[in-house]
Formats: sequence, C-alpha cells, structure tokens
Amino acid sequence: MVTTATDAAAAIAVNRFGLGKRASEPLPADPRHWLLDQIGRYEPRPAAFAQLQTTPEIATQYASDRQKLQALDGDEKIALRKELNKAARLLYRGEIDARSRNALATPTPFLEALVHFWSNHFAVSADNPAMLSLAGAFERDAIRPHVTGRFTDLLFAVEQHPAMLIYLDQIRSAGPDSPLATRAKRRDAGKLPGINENLAREIMELHTVGVGSGYTQKDVTEFALALTGWSAGRMGGKADASQAGVFQYRPGLHQPGKRLIRRRVYGATGEDQAGAVLKDLASDPATANHIATKLCRHFIADTPPQAAVDRVSKAFLASGGDLPAVYRALVEAPEAWAVPSAKIKTPWEWLVSAMRGLDYPDLGKANAANLLNQLGQPVWLPRSPAGYDDIAASWLAPDALVRRVEVSQRLAARADRSLKPEELANNLLGNALTDSTATEINRAESVQTGIALLLVSPDFQRR
Repeated sequence: MVTTATDAAAAIAVNRFGLGKRASEPLPADPRHWLLDQIGRYEPRPAAFAQLQTTPEIATQYASDRQKLQALDGDEKIALRKELNKAARLLYRGEIDARSRNALATPTPFLEALVHFWSNHFAVSADNPAMLSLAGAFERDAIRPHVTGRFTDLLFAVEQHPAMLIYLDQIRSAGPDSPLATRAKRRDAGKLPGINENLAREIMELHTVGVGSGYTQKDVTEFALALTGWSAGRMGGKADASQAGVFQYRPGLHQPGKRLIRRRVYGATGEDQAGAVLKDLASDPATANHIATKLCRHFIADTPPQAAVDRVSKAFLASGGDLPAVYRALVEAPEAWAVPSAKIKTPWEWLVSAMRGLDYPDLGKANAANLLNQLGQPVWLPRSPAGYDDIAASWLAPDALVRRVEVSQRLAARADRSLKPEELANNLLGNALTDSTATEINRAESVQTGIALLLVSPDFQRR
C-alpha cells in the first residue's frame, strides 16, 4: 500500500485530534480544514443527550428525595436510602452510556475530544450519591456549552456549577467574620463556621495559573475568603427543593473586607469580589501557558514541544482567551503533525476508538460504566481534582494491558465474520501499521482473533 503525505496527515487528524477512524468513512481530503470546520458545526446538546435531565432538574429531584428520607426512620429509612443510592448509580450509568453513544455518532470528533479534555482539566469525582447524580450534568451543562466560547465564560460556568461547589466543599465555607459566624459567636456555639480553601487552591493550582506561577499560601487563603458566599441551592435537609442545582450567592457567609491577592487589592464587593479575582486569573499569562502546555501534552506528546506551547499560549493571550483561536493555533502548529504517534490512548480513548473502528453504534449488551471500570478509568471518578494522568507511563502497567486484551476479545466476538482483519488494519492505521503488527494479524487463526490482535497492537494503542 502506498501512503501519501496527505494520507499520513489525515490519519493524524482522525486518530490524534479526533476519536479514531471509522472503518466505513474515508480519510479527510483536507485534514486541517476538516478539524477546524468542526468548530462551526459543533452541537453543544446533541441527540444522545436530548432526553437527559438538566442540573436543576436532577438536583431538585435529589433534594426532594432527601427530604422524604429525613421524614423516615428505622427499616423504612434504610430501604429508601438503598433505593435512592441505586437510582443515583443508574443515573450515573445512563449518563456514561449517553456520553459513549455520542462519542461514536458525533460528526465533530475533534470537538468531542476537546470536551473530554476540558472535563478532565476541570475534574470532579462521582464518589458519593450527590456527585453520582451530578457528574454527567456537570459536563453537559457547564462544559459542553462553552467549549467554543471564551475561557473566562467556561471558567465561571465550571466554578459556579453545583457539582464543583459540592465536590470541593465550597458550600461549607464561611468567613470567620461573616454574619453567620457573628451569630454563632453570640450564641456561644461550640463549633464556629470557617473557610474551606479547596476551591481556591484548585482554581489556582489546576484550573488557571498552575503550580510554579508565583502565588503563595497567603494568596490561596485570601482567595478562599473572597469566595465565601459562593454556594448552591441545597440538595438535602429542610431546604427548599426548588432552589437546588443553581448557583447562589449567600451574603451571610461572605467575609467582609478587602483582599490582597497576588499583589492586587480587591474591594469588598460581595459576590463580585471573587468574580474579579477569577477574571484576572483567566487572563493571566501563566494561565495561557498552563492551558497551552496541557493542550499540547494531550494532543501532541507527553513532553510537549516548546514551540507549539508558545504558539498556543500566544494565541490565548492575543485573543483574550477565545478558545476557537486557541484550537486553530494548536491545529496549525507544525509540531502537531511532525511528532510520531507517541501518545498512549487512555482506556476511554482506546475503547471509543476500538468501537468506532468496528463501526459499532453502541456497546450492545455491555455496560460502558462497567467496561471502563474494568479498564481502570471509571468515568468522572479520578482519585483527585487533578483528574486522570495524561502521560503514557500511567496507562502501561502489565495488568492494564491484560484488561485491554480481555475487552478486545469481547469486542471482536461481535464483529462481522466477513471482515478481513488485515484490510481493517490498513484502513484504520494507514502508514502507522508496522510490519510486525501486520504479520501477527495475518497469522491469526480466526477473524475474531485477528481483530482482537489489531485492537491491542502497539500501533492501535498509540495516537
């Protein structure tokens, strides 16, 4: 097979920037145009999500159910709690199934890959019933609508979403001199409210300027004080269920006074105080560099080329954080097309690309959540707010590869027996198909074995 330079670039566009080639679709004739054209065609709420509930709807139902739970005791309470926890797990799995179906059907795979990138950048963890219920809605309502907008708007949507506020315990944060704390002191309350620094720390460390950008622990504390009052409608207790699931500013929790953060003074303006800090962080050169580095690491190489990082960072600053301009700079970076396929697919990327390569519309009887648990990357369940690692070393453990072999056999078992594995390999991999992989596939004793070997080959696992 003769592979042209255009074919090689097209394979990079589909496999590195996209979600993997479909066997039934040709390679794009103009790879860069194919990628950038998707920005204008991106649909924030595609058909796969049309029937899913919004964040306020989910939160309102959750709050109502918790009120019912509080009214019971004994065996009735235990039985209802089990029922509600089961409902949360079903909701979580339904969200993952919808995410998977959309990844298989999307006409804009580059933008879908960017949704997944931002979802991991602004990671939350579905590690309790409330977060099980909200994690999918967080990605749908806070991230998807803003992927083709401005970084500032994306940042505000994320930090003010109930999932982030709950996950990082912001709803429990109150200033030591806030009206709430003052009332507690007057009552000689044994436990006084206090600030929680989680949200402030993760915004600075992970979401914006990044480690090493010069902020101090004092800056984190001052930012946490500025953030007091940022909260969400309650999802439990005796609160009004109709207010659940929406951002709320609670002045009774806010710490009065000016704040000195990163050598800048922010006036005592209530809700807008933290907003002013967030806007400054969103436009900071350190944020531009941090975001550019992560994008280049994700789409190009574990050690991103500095020239590409500089190009993307410059586009971020010059455009005022306009994300389409940032994506264009990434796609137009020569380094993005010159670096060999060195990125190792995460379990999510591998499973999606395998199913797209086999033209599967869904997982059939298999459960996406269970498969991804088996593969070692449960959706929306990272171990920390830093999200899942984006480097090869994190996904190359021997037991992880064994799991991929097991799943590849399950996927191959569903394949059409008229398929020719060697032709499929050439179709999906093009010039990335090595002689050793082609030889192994040709020697396979059955169609299913040949397909399974293709899916777990080093060639297919790279992008």
